[in-house]
Amino acid sequence: NMGLEVIHNLLNSTQKFSKRVMEMILMFLSIPFLIALFTVVAFLIKVTSPGPVLYKHKRIGLDGKEIWIWKFRTMTHNSEFVLQEHLKEDPVLQIEWEANFKLKDDPRVTMIGKFLRRTSLDEFPQIWNVLKGEMSLIGPRPIVKEEIALYGDEFEIYKQVLPGITGLWQISGRNNLPYPDRVKLDVYYIQNWSIWLDIHILMHTVLATLQARGAY
Repeated sequence: NMGLEVIHNLLNSTQKFSKRVMEMILMFLSIPFLIALFTVVAFLIKVTSPGPVLYKHKRIGLDGKEIWIWKFRTMTHNSEFVLQEHLKEDPVLQIEWEANFKLKDDPRVTMIGKFLRRTSLDEFPQIWNVLKGEMSLIGPRPIVKEEIALYGDEFEIYKQVLPGITGLWQISGRNNLPYPDRVKLDVYYIQNWSIWLDIHILMHTVLATLQARGAY
């Protein structure tokens, strides 16, 4: 735990380079596991619902620029139509959607999609974004454009680093966290980064995934 008290600043270019090297080594060592995982998940998605295996979505990346991030498809192929119809019929769902841009009981999610979300396996294709240098393995949450306003002044700090596949938000309750707490975790991570903190997050991400905490 002492290692977590060593303060580093991820806005520093040397720290960014150290982090990138560590993540590339980790990904190289994980290649056999990643190939096996992708094959199994892709097969399950394909045989349980019509539509593509992957889908891409616009998120905010470095310098506030929009990037396309990849995920395993967890929704029906006509998901936007299904969402809008449900929001029209249920004002309570509309409020939940506007507060978090997520629904706890999302009518668009397929059966295999629910499993992928609970275990966070739907995020794995973002490995491609990491290889391209658009994301990190660990970092702030990749947010959508509509969420920028919710970050307020803290967005100036947020946009100076790469968003991550996992991070403090994922091991601290994920979607069960109030939104201001998510913002605080992102800023804390950027201002207090260390290799030890990344190792801590990676270990607890595995535990959170196995226990499927706060994911929907």
